[in-house]
Amino acid sequence: MGTAVLSELGTEILVPVCAVVGIVFSLIQWYLVSRVKLTAERQAPGSSPAGANKNGYNDYLIEEEEGLNDHSVVAKCADIQTAISEGATSFLFTEYQYVGVFMVAFAILIFLFLGSVEGFSTKSQPCTYDKQKTCKPALATAIFSTVSFLLGAFTSVVSGFLGMKIATYANARTTLEARKGVGKAFITAFRSGAVMGFLLAANGLLVLYIAINLFKLYYGEDWEGLFESITGYGLGGSSMALFGRVGGGIYTKAADVGADLVGKVERNIPEDDPRNPAVIADNVGDNVGDIAGMGSDLFGSYAESSCAALVVASISSFGINHDFTAMLYPLLISSVGILVCLITTLFATDFFEIKAVKEIEPALKKQLIISTVLMTVGIAIVTWIGLPSSFTIFNFGTQKVVKNWQLFLCVAVGLWAGLIIGFVTEYYTSNAYSPVQDVADSCRTGAATNVIFGLALGYKSVIIPIFAIAVGIFVSFSFAAMYGIAVAALGMLSTIATGLAIDAYGPISDNAGGIAEMAGMSHRIRERTDALDAAGNTTAAIGKGFAIGSAALVSLALFGAFVSRASISTVDVLTPKVFIGLIVGAMLPYWFSAMTMKSVGSAALKMVEEVRRQFNTIPGLMEGHAKPDYATCVKISTDASIKEMIPPGALVMLTPLIVGTFFGVETLSGVLAGALVSGVQIAISASNTGGAWDNAKKYIEAGASEHARTLGPKGSDPHKAAVIGDTIGDPLKDTSGPSLNILIKLMAVESLVFAPFFATHGGLLFKIF
Repeated sequence: MGTAVLSELGTEILVPVCAVVGIVFSLIQWYLVSRVKLTAERQAPGSSPAGANKNGYNDYLIEEEEGLNDHSVVAKCADIQTAISEGATSFLFTEYQYVGVFMVAFAILIFLFLGSVEGFSTKSQPCTYDKQKTCKPALATAIFSTVSFLLGAFTSVVSGFLGMKIATYANARTTLEARKGVGKAFITAFRSGAVMGFLLAANGLLVLYIAINLFKLYYGEDWEGLFESITGYGLGGSSMALFGRVGGGIYTKAADVGADLVGKVERNIPEDDPRNPAVIADNVGDNVGDIAGMGSDLFGSYAESSCAALVVASISSFGINHDFTAMLYPLLISSVGILVCLITTLFATDFFEIKAVKEIEPALKKQLIISTVLMTVGIAIVTWIGLPSSFTIFNFGTQKVVKNWQLFLCVAVGLWAGLIIGFVTEYYTSNAYSPVQDVADSCRTGAATNVIFGLALGYKSVIIPIFAIAVGIFVSFSFAAMYGIAVAALGMLSTIATGLAIDAYGPISDNAGGIAEMAGMSHRIRERTDALDAAGNTTAAIGKGFAIGSAALVSLALFGAFVSRASISTVDVLTPKVFIGLIVGAMLPYWFSAMTMKSVGSAALKMVEEVRRQFNTIPGLMEGHAKPDYATCVKISTDASIKEMIPPGALVMLTPLIVGTFFGVETLSGVLAGALVSGVQIAISASNTGGAWDNAKKYIEAGASEHARTLGPKGSDPHKAAVIGDTIGDPLKDTSGPSLNILIKLMAVESLVFAPFFATHGGLLFKIF
């Protein structure tokens, strides 16, 4: 079999060092962003800080050219930023209080369910997969699974919260930099995104690594038990992500729909106009939904794919022979990923300079390509030094012999499938290509045709990503069974730091545009922030594509681990137990989407009524003489999202428990397969339909081409039809679509964590009858 080139000590050093490098790099980026001051400072002529030509501190400010008062603009930006930051922080604290109670209750549930497998006995027991050996008692698994669940939940919360903090710190700074040129604004927004990306990737890796080493002190040689209890980490990460995504999604879209319908369609005022009472709530929503929610979501994917790979590896030759370096192969991939993303980020911020608006989107796309190419080399090196030349992988009861180059191909297939999904998503959601332009063109004949074209585009956009995922699954399973699929998912997520940087860049640019409008800056600055925002919209859609693709692979890998752990020999679709699970599982994403869509609708209804009330009753509001009551709108969004996130969350968290306990593991395996198959399709089509409608509206507003000018300007009938399409798409692309990928992952990881209980005590109804 041979041993890995990299020694155990080398692994012990390499993983934490890479994580620390990621954290240090993110702090450096944060420092560079903080050098943009939010106080009006006049610079003496001739004095310029180091690197001034590069980062342009000695450029003229547009405001100075146009003779506007610089001080009042900066002060306004600082005030608006404070309002957004306070709104986002108070919402997240409220959300975390509610979710915290739920987490504690669920942690107790995990302990009780898993502890009861052996009747809370403290005696050692025969191992699940090798009855000749003795393993630690089930009670230990219960305690350690509960601890790792809480660790995962805590890391997920911290990731989301830190992301939100940096985004609200950077939004006004991006606006102020836009006065110096589009390149400066781009670098500020992108650096801020990178802070979040690297913090999250490094924290996730470091906490998981420390947890494994601490658990090892107790478990010793019992690696099967050790890595089974680590799966709680993925469950904790994803359950927090679910509430973050659903709660944040309802918050942001209630405000967005309310602001757009009354402001743009009824009152004909621009987006982010300070007279609109819902405008602060809308900008807060970008941070709590798109940043905090997205951060927790991708952290959950990362934690779960690592856990799925570790569980399978622990019962393969890596775990049986106690080969620590090969065992931590998933963590080594993530470690190299951080270094690769670090080099990639420098391409955007330091090696090349953006001088014109049209260079923004290509620069972001280059990030994806560069990181994928470099990561392919990185994976080859890790595979060569971290794995023996041949080894065996657990494959549903048998051990399959695998070569190290085959595992390299599994990871690479996942990585490149992610890139393909990203580019297909971009083709269907960017207004530079014909699909979105066709949707915009259909607005000539009103909102109905716009909706028809948008829905058709979403359904069509599912085709290529599904083929990419299917090829990825076939190749990786053929080479290395379920372990291959788990590392393919990790390959897709290996460039998570760059993916998140690109993703967080979008909402930061969106906020920057809103602040420019509210602070009354010139239309030239608003044009620049709009260009940043339009590119950000497309990259956000690419990020969602990545999240959905990786969720499909992750949940399949978790499904495989669950089937192995629950000792199911085959999942036979023709048996009634499995088939009823399959058909019910396929229905769950629809039930879940119905709940989240209706929540957005009812919250938006309250918001529209409040915005109308203020326009009708506050004298001088439309003329700009009176200030609107922003706080009431923020409160409506907060209350609605906290109340409405509980039922969808409960549906996802309770389904596996109820099905596993009453109907048994076969029916549960059917439910998981059904939810995976239908959830992925709905998630991709919902995200892309919403993204296309949003960019069709922006295409008409920007009026950049002859075709777009025939449809505009703002306020024309085609534009109003486009706004209606965008409003319908809002809950699709930012609430239901992105939350669905958490539904399929979370049900799978939860089933895996509770598998020992279901295998021992599950299927009560079938036992009675």
